[in-house]
Amino acid sequence: MIITISAYHNVDIMATFIIISIALFFSGAAIGSFLNVVIHRSLSNESWVTGRSRCDHCRKKINWYDNIPLLSYLILRAKCRFCKKPISLTHPVVEFLVGSLFVWWYLFGTFFFTLTQRPFEVLQPVFWLAVGVILIAIFVTDYLYYIIPDMFVVLLLCLTIIYRISLVYFGIMQVNDLIMGIFGMVIAVSFIGSLWFFTKGRGMGFGDVKLMIPLSLLLGWPNTLVGLFLSFLIGGLVGGFLLLFKKRKFGQKIPFGPFLILGTFISLIYGDQILGWYLSFL
Repeated sequence: MIITISAYHNVDIMATFIIISIALFFSGAAIGSFLNVVIHRSLSNESWVTGRSRCDHCRKKINWYDNIPLLSYLILRAKCRFCKKPISLTHPVVEFLVGSLFVWWYLFGTFFFTLTQRPFEVLQPVFWLAVGVILIAIFVTDYLYYIIPDMFVVLLLCLTIIYRISLVYFGIMQVNDLIMGIFGMVIAVSFIGSLWFFTKGRGMGFGDVKLMIPLSLLLGWPNTLVGLFLSFLIGGLVGGFLLLFKKRKFGQKIPFGPFLILGTFISLIYGDQILGWYLSFL
């Protein structure tokens, strides 16, 4: 009887996890759908606050049943109902990425969101979820359009400053750590900025320089150096791969923002281990 009850209990827990994960995935996909609207309308200088979604080709309004995240894309077979022209793959990709972020946040967040002091038991996971959504938006826009919108960078910077100051105010983060984080930001931004200046924008875009400001504050010191090193390492490997397989020509631009974000993501999770491994050789 004990085994039976335990088995039923485990099944209930698993079912609960699955239901919550599915609900969070589609909630995240819905936010991803809205994020698509923000991205495309911001780049075309349109208001994303008002107005119905329209087809990029025929400009006809999209009905609500054709605007269901992921499902409508599959049902319509990636084509507009009216003009039959292809729907950009960006839409389902962003929806899937944000939905997956929500599931990861739920399933694995307990390993990273360890603060229990009020209000950070809620503020910490919400903050990092918001950061993840913003970074996805920056990743996609820079990868597709070679643009890092100031709106996303400013929003990320404001959230990060407020969060870091809150940590200091409640005694969770030391003032010296914040000062060292600012010091790391100055070094990283100066380095990226010098590449932009001396190459006259050919080796590095100014959007990358601006993006490095909030990313450095997110990482703190010395993880900023780890994130920056990983960004150039990943960028160099991808660039070499593209040249080798003739997907890019020598001198042709490659967006660097996605590599900065990937380097930041890896450093946030494994930065201390990577730094410790490196220092062990000294």
